This record gives sequence, structure tokens and C-alpha cells, in this order.
Amino acid sequence: MSNLLTLNYWFNLAPEVFGPPAQKLFISLVIALAAVALLIAITKGSSGIYRGFFKRLYAFCLANAVIGLLLLFFDYESVPFLSARFWIGLWGLVMIAWIIPVLWNLKTIPRKKKEREQEQELKKYLPK
Repeated sequence: MSNLLTLNYWFNLAPEVFGPPAQKLFISLVIALAAVALLIAITKGSSGIYRGFFKRLYAFCLANAVIGLLLLFFDYESVPFLSARFWIGLWGLVMIAWIIPVLWNLKTIPRKKKEREQEQELKKYLPK
């Protein structure tokens, strides 16, 4: 664990291949992202007010599964610059920055739903 906190670990341009526990964790993360993307693609997301959320979540999961596969491939093949650990750190930061607006959209859905109901209630009294 102390190795994770050194600059040599993160910025070594020719790092060692992941150990078996780290590799299994990385593979399981990529499989989980791909499974969520596949599940959303099969169910075609949800129609209605949640559609935008599922489209964003699908794009997030699919893109990050592909990036994870590339990082895993570069690590497996020991490509000197592209298997550097800082790419994984950068990928993690980008994932966090990407998922925050997706979850923020999910948080605003109840408010949008209430506004839609109020609008429909008002429209039923207006002449057509």
C-alpha cells in the first residue's frame, strides 16, 4: 500500500504488469461497466422522463468500458508509455467528473416530473 503513495509508482513510464488481485479488480470493473451498458442497450433505456438519464448512463458506461479495455490491454502488453499508472489515475478523475452531472440529472427528475404534472393540470382547463 505504501507503494501507491510514491511518485515513482504513478509516473514510472515502464511499470510492472498488474498483480493478479489488481488485475482481477480491474477486469471486474470493466465487465461491470460493459454489463450495465449492455443492460441499458437491451432494455432500450426507459421511455419518458428517465430517458435522458439512461442515455447519459449508457454513454458513460460504454465509453469507460472501452477505455478500461484499452488500459488493460496496454498493461497486459507492457506498452511503455501507455501502461503508465497515471493514465489510470487520470481515467478515474475523468470518470468522477463525468458521473457527477449524470447523477445531478437524476436528482432533478422529481422536480421535472412535478412541473410536468402541474403543466398537464393547467392544460386540462385551457381550451383546445
